[in-house]
Amino acid sequence: SDPVADGSTIQVAHERALENGVRFADVLKVVSELRGRYPETPLILMTYYNPIFKIGLERFVAAFAEAGIDGFIVPDLPPEESAPLRGVTERFGLALVMLAAPTSTPERLRLICDNTDVFTYYVSVTGITGERERLPVGQLSERIRLYRSLCDKKVVVGFGISKREHARVIGSIADGIVVGSHFVKLAGKGDLTALREAVGEIKAGLLEAA
Repeated sequence: SDPVADGSTIQVAHERALENGVRFADVLKVVSELRGRYPETPLILMTYYNPIFKIGLERFVAAFAEAGIDGFIVPDLPPEESAPLRGVTERFGLALVMLAAPTSTPERLRLICDNTDVFTYYVSVTGITGERERLPVGQLSERIRLYRSLCDKKVVVGFGISKREHARVIGSIADGIVVGSHFVKLAGKGDLTALREAVGEIKAGLLEAA
């Protein structure tokens, strides 16, 4: 599936996975192993809609439900088009998480709230994924206040978060964060020590925000 929301780091990771023969069954195996190792940890799979459509909604959701997934984030699935997939995820008791953007109007935020499960993934900036030196914290704070005035579900912020300071500041105004490109870049280098240290730094920032 075309990585329409992703920057170069995750695009390269997609290419690397395909070049190394990673397929649907391999992802299922990883999820199953993670569920066995961490039975109480929520697991959310992020994927574009094309693989779900290609494999088939029922087969896709059923397979991941059996593997132990708790829900899905599908960045290119707008709430207006989410009913078919939602019908399947609801039957399996799984969450379907919607995205909101800095440009989302109050009316759209209400629509997103009505169609998301558990939390909303709030995109920190317009554009694509990737590490950023700075994040628009003031604007984000205002937008999250607006979101909370319209929706009683939790809000998790992603896109651009790569530093302990990011985690501390965003963690103080949101219910959680998503870190993608920063960790994917380190994993791609095969430097597991640096990856563990980076995870520790992000965790420390969140604890400081608590």
